[in-house]
Amino acid sequence: CKRPALARWFDAGKYRVVKGIISPVSDGYKKKGLIEAKHRLAMVRKATESSDWVTVSSWESQQEEWVETAKVLRYHNDNLEILSNNEKKITTQRRKGKKRKLNEKDDSTLEAKEVPGLMLLCGADVVESFGIPNLWKKEDIEEIVGKFGIVCISRLGTNIEKFVYESDIMWKFKENIHLVTEWIANDISATKVRRALGRGQSVKYVIPDSVIEYIQKHNLYDPCSEDKNSNITLAPMQRYAK
Repeated sequence: CKRPALARWFDAGKYRVVKGIISPVSDGYKKKGLIEAKHRLAMVRKATESSDWVTVSSWESQQEEWVETAKVLRYHNDNLEILSNNEKKITTQRRKGKKRKLNEKDDSTLEAKEVPGLMLLCGADVVESFGIPNLWKKEDIEEIVGKFGIVCISRLGTNIEKFVYESDIMWKFKENIHLVTEWIANDISATKVRRALGRGQSVKYVIPDSVIEYIQKHNLYDPCSEDKNSNITLAPMQRYAK
């Protein structure tokens, strides 16, 4: 989650960030080099423990089979609606009590809290992966972009504007695609961090010390860890190629 770039974009005044949710994928995704979900979940929690707005969800990671991104967004959106409705009821009850004390006649002026909008925050590589055959369902892409929207962080070597232009689905919902340019390029990636760890190189100042300590304690990354699932087809490709 590249917070500085995200903060600059939202500081423009169009949106106000109230919460960030990180949802680690389940082991069922079968990505090459993917370590156990329990460890990924623990590391993300350690990395975000000082944050006052980023939370970590364990729901997706605890599912036995891989869950499509669209379903994960639906799950969190439903939870936001339930939470918002509960808060609205409590607020309404309090205001009604105050209005009775003031002998006011009309409750129609009560302000209704809107359900916070949920968007997918991702890197440009994820958006470009929409074009990979059998990796995404067309209807899922339409739902993700059309219903929820995307905040896309730029990445070196990508051209999201060109990709959006050349994709009929993305072009149709282009107003829901928000591009955030990293003017100060950050080429750090999970792949490079794992590679460094596998080679015994230092990643201090790249990831939090608490995460480094956890990795060392559980011996999570070694020269062979990147070969995990190397002979297994990625879950979505297994599912959609049928």
